[in-house]
Amino acid sequence: MSLGPGSGVCITGVGHHLAGVVEENDALCRGLDITPEWILEKTGIKRRYIAAPEDSASDFAVSAARRAMEGAGVTAEDIDLIVAATFSGDYTFPPLSAKIHKELGVKGGQIFDLQANCAGFVSALTAASDRMAADPSVRNALVIGVELNSRYIDRTNADSVIYHSDGAGAAVLSRGAPGAGIVASAFHTDSSNYEAVRVRGGGSSFPAMGRGGPAASDAMELNGLATWKQAITHLPATVKAACRKADVELADVDFFVFHQANWNLIDYIVRKMGADLSRTYTNVQEIGNTGAASVAIALSEAVDRDLIKPGSTVVLAAVGAGFNFGASVWRWAPVNAGRGA
Repeated sequence: MSLGPGSGVCITGVGHHLAGVVEENDALCRGLDITPEWILEKTGIKRRYIAAPEDSASDFAVSAARRAMEGAGVTAEDIDLIVAATFSGDYTFPPLSAKIHKELGVKGGQIFDLQANCAGFVSALTAASDRMAADPSVRNALVIGVELNSRYIDRTNADSVIYHSDGAGAAVLSRGAPGAGIVASAFHTDSSNYEAVRVRGGGSSFPAMGRGGPAASDAMELNGLATWKQAITHLPATVKAACRKADVELADVDFFVFHQANWNLIDYIVRKMGADLSRTYTNVQEIGNTGAASVAIALSEAVDRDLIKPGSTVVLAAVGAGFNFGASVWRWAPVNAGRGA
């Protein structure tokens, strides 16, 4: 199998950070008309991680970033680009990436936030690798997915509270040998269900000012059935499109890392593509859905467990609200994993 010349833009370090409060299904179900067994049957999720009141998205992002940088053997002086994938930054603006830049002590370079919801990390990796391919002066890029989903959840709404968790994952992109690293990406958008997953509050159509306090629009609203239908229809097709661009057969992909939304969904998609769960890693059962951080955290944990070998063909894939889909194919270079916490 030949992947072609490739770009030589490689993931050289990964790291992640989880919130400190662990919420088991038993505790979540108190006061709600649901059972732990129902949550497991519907989602596969056993527990989730919830941020403390004093926690911030920037705290989580910086923690994950430092671990990824340590693994990659780079310092703040070596970073020329920071991309933060999130919808739950500390402020509406300035961008979260600017706060990360400040806290890490990076000087100069470029920063921006990318909002593609749960597909954000996959999208941000491609955006950053494209910048590196186009501009030789960008030596290393730091890509972070981070969400504090719990800040947007109505705790009385069983349809949303059972899924969501808080955390961050990060990757350092560096230059490697030709043929290594990212090979191809593919994206697809089906906006026909634009309203199916949303947080309206704080947007310019639902501004925070002048509303006299919290409104129903401040909480996450989720149509689970629409999400399921979108994911099973378009995510496999987007993965196949990325593989075609990379001249890779699905059967030759060594390892998949998917957005961790629902264990049943991942199982369905893997089998729909003719694979099995031995060729992927899932953590949604243990930590829940961390949004734009989920692929990053799963990737970090998979590297920590030595599940991805140098030279392997790896596919990262995710679906985000809107709905948007992203997948990228990588020829895996040796990675020094950062510590997770």
